[in-house]
Amino acid sequence: MFRLISASALVVVCSLAAGCGDDTPLPTPDPPTQINETFQGTINLLGADMHLFTTEQTGQATATINALTPDSAARVTFMFGTWNGSYCTVTFVTDDATTGTNFIGNASGPGAFCVRISDIGKLTEPTTYSITVSHF
Repeated sequence: MFRLISASALVVVCSLAAGCGDDTPLPTPDPPTQINETFQGTINLLGADMHLFTTEQTGQATATINALTPDSAARVTFMFGTWNGSYCTVTFVTDDATTGTNFIGNASGPGAFCVRISDIGKLTEPTTYSITVSHF
């Protein structure tokens, strides 16, 4: 009989302890802020331009060619990579990029990245460009 009373008391105490606590929900962290950067310039025949950007948090990073002028259908080499302080290490590259071409990657944390646009003999005249990079 003593065991039954002890077991019953233990069940009651555990039930009461489980019902106690703070029902206040934990604050929801603010979502990361997306950063959009636009880079512009001109590629000369057989020339290239590179731009650096830094992510502050883990998350998706995209790079998009918004415009090529005077010929929006011009073909260029477009590269997305990581910056090691001296050069851009290729992550994604295409030698047939045009307006609208984009790369989507994931940054595993804060870091330095780069985009590079160049002519490898497909342009017939200097071409101005606009690239947008979105990251966190």
